[in-house]
Amino acid sequence: MNYYNISIVGSPLEPFTYHSDNKIPVGTRVSVHVRNRTVNGIVLSECEKPEFNTNEILEISEFYYLPKQITLAKFISSYYICSLGDAFSVLLPFWGKVKTFLPKNHGNSCATQISTWAVQQFGTQVSTWAVRHESQKHTSKITLSSKQKKALFFLKQHKVSLLFGDTGSGKTEVYMKYFEQMIQEGKTSIFLMPEISLTPQMSKRLKEHFGEDFVMWHSKLTPLAKKKALAKIYAGEVKIIAGARSALFLPIKNLGFIVVDEEHDESYKSSSRPRYNARDLAIYMGKLYEVPVVLGSATPSLNSYVKFPHYRLKGGHFSADKQFIYEKSAESLSPLIVENLQKVYEKKEQSIVFLPTRANFKYLQCQDCGHTVKCAFCSVGMSVHQHSRALKCHYCNFTQAIPQVCPECHSPNLSSSRLGTAEAVKNLQELLPKANIEQFDRDVITTANKLKKALKRFNDKESDILVGTQMLSKGHDYHGVTLAVVLGMDNMLNMSDYRAREKALSSLIQVAGRSGRAKDAKVIVQTFNEEFFKNYIDKYENFLEEEKFFRQELYPPYKKLCRILFAHKNGAKAQEQMRKMHDKLLTCKGVEIVGAKKCAIEKVANKYRFEILLRADKSTDIIKAVKASKVDLAEVDMDPIEFG
Repeated sequence: MNYYNISIVGSPLEPFTYHSDNKIPVGTRVSVHVRNRTVNGIVLSECEKPEFNTNEILEISEFYYLPKQITLAKFISSYYICSLGDAFSVLLPFWGKVKTFLPKNHGNSCATQISTWAVQQFGTQVSTWAVRHESQKHTSKITLSSKQKKALFFLKQHKVSLLFGDTGSGKTEVYMKYFEQMIQEGKTSIFLMPEISLTPQMSKRLKEHFGEDFVMWHSKLTPLAKKKALAKIYAGEVKIIAGARSALFLPIKNLGFIVVDEEHDESYKSSSRPRYNARDLAIYMGKLYEVPVVLGSATPSLNSYVKFPHYRLKGGHFSADKQFIYEKSAESLSPLIVENLQKVYEKKEQSIVFLPTRANFKYLQCQDCGHTVKCAFCSVGMSVHQHSRALKCHYCNFTQAIPQVCPECHSPNLSSSRLGTAEAVKNLQELLPKANIEQFDRDVITTANKLKKALKRFNDKESDILVGTQMLSKGHDYHGVTLAVVLGMDNMLNMSDYRAREKALSSLIQVAGRSGRAKDAKVIVQTFNEEFFKNYIDKYENFLEEEKFFRQELYPPYKKLCRILFAHKNGAKAQEQMRKMHDKLLTCKGVEIVGAKKCAIEKVANKYRFEILLRADKSTDIIKAVKASKVDLAEVDMDPIEFG
């Protein structure tokens, strides 16, 4: 009899021991019983017969994980402080029979075996597609400018590098030229993008250049499209995979290169267990697989700017001019905005209206001077809690009564109102009844097909104005936009987040970059902080250099943060668990407890929530402290980006 330690996929539990008459290689996926349910598990190691009785392994599958995948899973489990089962839940395994025929030039036998696998797994719909082995190759070449050639040369000199390129400067062409080299070497590249950047336009562009060497991978693909892509990946026929963060974990045997485009984007961070950041894991995988990693952005995060060598790719292929108009106004559809929207519509041109993603809490703002009430101990805005009739700081928990007048100018005209996309669309339809106005956010654009149709309507000039949130700014190519309206910048600038300045400026630059591609354009920015935006709108690197001084000794990239969440239907139990872990953490060296309190959003999904925020010089100190003091309810968020 053989005994094995088995990690249960997707389970927070520690590995269990099972037995089998068979010899099973490490990494094999098996089926086992856990609490009367049949679940998948991964063989981690063979072990001695335990003193207790064990269950038998029910089935040995033909799916397996390579040693480097297991190393990656162990790293995710260790760094993000979750179970191995949770870590394995994001990784896709290899298929066992592929071991015998993955090398090239195996002719039709490869396609036939993949077809057999496809029929077994997905049915005959996929099998006819899978037999199309080594179909026609597209041979179009990418031609780079002298600036782009210099950028590519720079990127090839470093294991990890940052391509800091303006909107329209040609970052994508540089990536594609690098992809060409990888194809010549017989290697596969991963092209990560935020999900909302995975546009039909980008897919078409990559398909035109790379043909059958290219597949897309993201959550909005249909089940059949995913099955087709996976069958092709198993066949070893794919050389470029463009996808959202999950594409990083596909079963790729000959990985050669990883690109993380829009590396600053928050969607690379998972909001559920395991709470990994795909950008950071891409960098780790670069070291593990010994392949180069390129991060790209027009507005890179300070973290990447400080940590990695960068190449500054300036300018772009758009010759149109942009005029920035700053309006001192709170978030509203002012007469100036409506008047400009009307003029653009009458000229049969198009506009976009941007509102920031709605914050969880409203911030108290003076309607006369724009001042936002800030914490006395932190340089962040305090949040309005109407139920408790108080302002609270989400960092140090300082609380004060809601003031009756502005602390700055003593005006009684204080407001915490916000304008949402649906409300903005409704108001604009009343003000501009003849214009075709569309809502463009996650509430409406729920599928890839809806995104494709909405973009086609806009580019075909069937719609006149798009009103949306961050989705507006991500990778879409709007041909005829001559007016961009940006609302709510002050709300972003005053959020309870140490990256508030970075996020606000980045959003403005990204949205402004969608306009003025074919004709001269205006960008209207509603803000009382004109000086801040005006100083940096064309000099983002100057902002990053200045921001360094604000972050030192306090925030990343100079410090590590960890947020620990406690949630339970019984609020007293959640609080008791928080206090228990808090007391244990007090004995740990090298870790500062920034705060321990109720979460800003105290109740979610009928559970009361508490949190501890930790700060340290090194992640190893945090990991050691958390593992030594962890309690049952603790949910660990390493390198958090969400503080609401």
